[in-house]
Amino acid sequence: MLLQDLQVILKVAEFRSITAAAASLDMRTATASAAVKRVEQSLGVDLFIRTTRHLRLSSAGERYLPNCEQALQMLEQAQQNVKDDLDIVDGELRIALSSDLGRNLVIPWLDEFMENYPSLSLRAHISDSNIDFYRDSVDIALRYGSPTDANLYGFKICDVPGILCATQQYLQQHGTPKHPHDLVSHNGLFYQLHDIINNVWKFNKDDKEYKIKMTGNRASNDGDLVRRWCVAGKGIAVKSCLDVAADLLEGRLVNVMPEFQPRVTELWIICPSRQSITPAVRMLRDMMKYKCEEVINDLVESGLLNNP
Repeated sequence: MLLQDLQVILKVAEFRSITAAAASLDMRTATASAAVKRVEQSLGVDLFIRTTRHLRLSSAGERYLPNCEQALQMLEQAQQNVKDDLDIVDGELRIALSSDLGRNLVIPWLDEFMENYPSLSLRAHISDSNIDFYRDSVDIALRYGSPTDANLYGFKICDVPGILCATQQYLQQHGTPKHPHDLVSHNGLFYQLHDIINNVWKFNKDDKEYKIKMTGNRASNDGDLVRRWCVAGKGIAVKSCLDVAADLLEGRLVNVMPEFQPRVTELWIICPSRQSITPAVRMLRDMMKYKCEEVINDLVESGLLNNP
């Protein structure tokens, strides 16, 4: 019986399927099945009751699995403590990234990060959907907004101003709004989450808030697609300044009505447990803070963003 066999046993119990457990662990079904057999032979009992359609824990399995899980957690923690003491940056970094930020900024940063720490491997999960740390098999998530679950741990990276943006060509064709009330005649490009379209835009100036109900002919649950539509001149959008930094610096987009501030969000690294905060995560946090500060400073120095 191998230590890795116990990890397979826990996954089989979680998914109630050897095939699904194997897929989750990125191994062949036959390999996972052999691991289950080795553990059962070593213990001299069947941990699972199998039928043609279903698999469930036996009474012996129900007694064994909690102790097995606790033992593995203790071993993993002991191993992590040694690495923490030595500041060893290695292992697999399983990170969830939002679509726009991930593809256009963070992936190149992670490439650079891995060049500095060649013992690291990367598994990137790119989606704008909310992450379930256990379902999606990720260790950390880089997300806009502070954690809402008290059981999660996190590090704030920075404040991220929003920007109302469009192409110069779009503004020449449809006029440049001077006040939020002027936006009602413009075509909004919307981000959509859980079938809810974010078509109510808020702006602040001199401690006064303006709330505008927009209309538009395009919406998507992919933030990068909204950015691409905006760059293509299809309408006007509110985006994170990080997401459109390159487009602003290279002149593909302009900051519209900069004196009226759209929503400001926070960028966080979120972890499901203290055990997830490894030396690699701490080094990644420091790198993200430096890189984001660099991008925002470039925007401010170029006159494209008011000093936050």
